[in-house]
Amino acid sequence: MNENFLKNLTIKKFYQSLLKKEFSCHEIISQFLEFARKSDEKIGAFLEFFDDAKEKAYEVDLFLEKEIPKKVPLLCGVPCAIKDNILIEGKGAWAASKILEGYIAPYDAFVIKKLKENKAIFLGRTNMDEFAMGSSCEYSAYKITKNPWDLERVPGGSSGGSAAAVASGQVIFALGSDTGGSIRQPAAFCGVVGLKPTYGSVSRFGLIAMASSLDQIGPITKTVADCEIVFNAIKGKDPNDATSLDYQKYEKKIDEVKEIKIGVLKEEFLKGTQKEVLEAFSEVVEFFRKEKFKIKEISLNFLKYALPTYYIIMSAEASSNLARYDGIKYPASIEGKSWKETYKKTRQLFGDEVIRRIILGTFVLSSGYIEAFYKKAQKARELIKAEFEEVFKEVDVILMPTSPTLPFKIGEKIEDPIQMYLSDIFTLPVNLAGICALNLRALNFKNNLPVGFQMIGNYFAENLLFELGKFYERVAFNLQ
Repeated sequence: MNENFLKNLTIKKFYQSLLKKEFSCHEIISQFLEFARKSDEKIGAFLEFFDDAKEKAYEVDLFLEKEIPKKVPLLCGVPCAIKDNILIEGKGAWAASKILEGYIAPYDAFVIKKLKENKAIFLGRTNMDEFAMGSSCEYSAYKITKNPWDLERVPGGSSGGSAAAVASGQVIFALGSDTGGSIRQPAAFCGVVGLKPTYGSVSRFGLIAMASSLDQIGPITKTVADCEIVFNAIKGKDPNDATSLDYQKYEKKIDEVKEIKIGVLKEEFLKGTQKEVLEAFSEVVEFFRKEKFKIKEISLNFLKYALPTYYIIMSAEASSNLARYDGIKYPASIEGKSWKETYKKTRQLFGDEVIRRIILGTFVLSSGYIEAFYKKAQKARELIKAEFEEVFKEVDVILMPTSPTLPFKIGEKIEDPIQMYLSDIFTLPVNLAGICALNLRALNFKNNLPVGFQMIGNYFAENLLFELGKFYERVAFNLQ
């Protein structure tokens, strides 16, 4: 089996080949590990490879000797990667931060339990922006991950390592987390599929918290069909997460894919978007128009308030969540003469971007400013939710660019936080509203780089996104 064979494997192809005994699980996992270690010398997607992956693969082979095909889960033996802020019992989970260095997860996240039940194989943990704060994977305390399409460019963030691992073929799928676009934007930059699920559809238990009302775990895959398989495996009610819901009760379905009504933002809302991105997005809209879908121009007037609203709420929640890293509860600690000095010195282990957001969050929650900033941001959030609800009375799915730019060069925006924050301008409204969105690759590359666009759905409308996404891939790229 050569590298191209590994890169082209989808979950469905892997499953069929494994059952036909075209390869053993131990054999294929060994090859994936060898390829991933070799290619990662250039890409830097992984922070750690797991030594027990081959042992787990051998256990899958023993399982397959006993089970009939009907009882074999679709994810059985499939190699995957996990973002460094999702807990796997007995493995490191450092959120790419020096302040969590040495921390070993004492339990499995809910999504990890689900994947273990489905007998997926974890190859390792992937790089990310520290505590998921960033849009380029440059804010990791350990390394910079590179875009597999152009090693001088960023893979996006904060789930850049997961997206790069899938795009380069190091794994078949990966998990990331999306607080303001951290799955979709790197998926767009790396030319793969990424889902931000409806808030509450996937448990956050075992996810290292950044902003609890915005965080959501989701899959990054090669195809929409693969994304659907992984999402179905990890969704569901969890007694350990009070915000999680029984997805089956709320799931939206549709009989015919062409019954889906599509909303497209008016051009005035796309000002400032890079010319190549606009061209790629226009080509996608024209594709659906030619396929006879009902397309309606829509307005989202509160879109211009989404960026400041998001950064006030996210920073406030992050400053509260990160208060727990005090030099006492976790391994990383710089001892001082008193507990106050220990606390102060230890918190200097945070990177600059994390410190910036903690300061901002503490400020907007402080006496005299909470009314002026935080409470106003919460009111604006409700208006953004209400506007989406009104739009979804007229359409089923909204099309929008995922990022306003093509993947930018490493170092290009790191000194300008505002420009970095603007990378998420089209993704973060989805998190504020708690709805779902799916990134897909546009029809054509621009400047030899992939361009992403997102399909946005209402609450629990993932099935609509999957059906429309599979139709798009089937017709546009002949993917079955």
